[in-house]
Amino acid sequence: MEETAIIEYARQLMEAHGESALAEAAQRAVRCERDNDKEGAETWRKVESALQTLRGPRAT
Repeated sequence: MEETAIIEYARQLMEAHGESALAEAAQRAVRCERDNDKEGAETWRKVESALQTLRGPRAT
């Protein structure tokens, strides 16, 4: 999946799931890893990374 498609998917996931989008992407990556779907897991990890970037720095 192209980087622009991953970023767009991450935005859509954030709109649909809000703050739980990051957890959703992580869970899907783990599920793919468990099912030995390396390509799927890699894609979900990229989506997870894009979500972290979209969220920006967290205030403490």
